Amino acid sequence: MSKGRIALILSAVVLAVLMALLPKVIINKDKKGEFAANGAAAADQSTHDPNHEGHEDHADEAAAPTAAHVVATPAQVKEIAELRAKFNQANSPQDKGKLADELAQKYVAIAKHDSAGYFYEQVAQVRPGEKSFQKAADQYFEAFTFAATQERSQELSAKVQGLYEQVLKNNPTNLDAKNNLAMTYISSSTPMRGITLLREVISADPKNEKALFNLGVLSIQSNQYEKAVERFQELLVVNPNHVEGTFYMGVALAETGKKAEAQKSFQKVKQISKNPEVQASVDSYLQRLNSAQ
Repeated sequence: MSKGRIALILSAVVLAVLMALLPKVIINKDKKGEFAANGAAAADQSTHDPNHEGHEDHADEAAAPTAAHVVATPAQVKEIAELRAKFNQANSPQDKGKLADELAQKYVAIAKHDSAGYFYEQVAQVRPGEKSFQKAADQYFEAFTFAATQERSQELSAKVQGLYEQVLKNNPTNLDAKNNLAMTYISSSTPMRGITLLREVISADPKNEKALFNLGVLSIQSNQYEKAVERFQELLVVNPNHVEGTFYMGVALAETGKKAEAQKSFQKVKQISKNPEVQASVDSYLQRLNSAQ
C-alpha cells in the first residue's frame, strides 16, 4: 500500500476520532466512554431515534417494544407502559406529577432523554422551581446533543432555552444552566450570545471546568489554536487529569506546530485513561504525528 494511501486512511481515522470526541453540545457524540467526565458525554443513544415525534405523544405511545428504547428490557417496557396508563388516567395534578416523575426516571434509565424531558416538564408544571425546571432542561439538553437533523436540533434547543431561562429566573447564579444554555446558542444563528454566557460563567468562576473546556474547543473549531492552548492550559491547572482537556491540548499543540509537546499530551492521555477506545484514538493521532515528521 502506498504512503499516500496510508496517510489518507489515517487522516480519515483521525477525522472520525475528532468528530466523535468533540463536545456533544457541538456535534453528535459517539459511543459512551471515558470522555464522560465533567458532563462532556452521555449514555449511548445511538439506537434511539433522535427524530422522535413531538414529546406530547409520549403519554399515549404504545407499549410495544418498538415504542421504547431498544435497550430496554421487556420488564422495563412493561413497567413504562403501566405507568403511562396510570398517568393518562390520573385526575389530580399531584397524582400526575408523581407519576410523571416516575416515568421520567424510567426513561432516563434507558437513555430516552426527550421522553424524560417531557415528563420532567410535567412535574415542573405541578411543582415549578429551579430544580424541577433544571431536571427537564437537562434531559432535553441531552436529547439536543444527539439531534441528527437541523430541524430536530432547533426544536430541542428552543425547548432547552425556554426551560433554562426559567431556571435562571429562579437562580441567576446557576452556572451549569448558563453553560448548557450557552452551547445551544453557539449552534444557533446567535452564537455570540452563547460566547457571552460562557464569559459570564468564567467571570463568576474563573476555574469552571466546563466553561474552560467549551471555550477551548470552540477556539479549535474557529482555528484559533494559540487561544485554544491557553484555555486548555487554564483547564489543566484546575484539573491536571481532565481527559478531554489533555486530548484537545494535544490537538491544539499539534496544530501550532509543537509536535513534541503534542506527543507528550497524547501520551499523558494514555496514562490517565485506560479505555481501549481512547487508547486507540490516541494511537491513531500519534501515528499521524509520527508520519508527518
